[in-house]
Amino acid sequence: MTLRFKWDGRKAAANRRKHRVGFAEASTVFDDALARIFDDVEHSTDEVREIIIGNSILERLLVVSFTEVALDAIRIISARLATRKEREDYEENLRA
Repeated sequence: MTLRFKWDGRKAAANRRKHRVGFAEASTVFDDALARIFDDVEHSTDEVREIIIGNSILERLLVVSFTEVALDAIRIISARLATRKEREDYEENLRA
């Protein structure tokens, strides 16, 4: 099944300015076979949100917040580079 991605244009522009990560790049993290998905309980007040951490097509380790809006559609909420701690946790998880 091919995933479709959606996002708010203004939010995407603000995210690019703040984090230097575009949502088009962020969507490529879902193609990373080693990516990991976690529930985002802290931010799931109005909707169920999840976080994926994985490598983008540009080989940058990204943390992407998203919600599933349909069986095959994902709305990206935010994306940023992983922190050093997140990178260490991710790499340790790969070795386990």
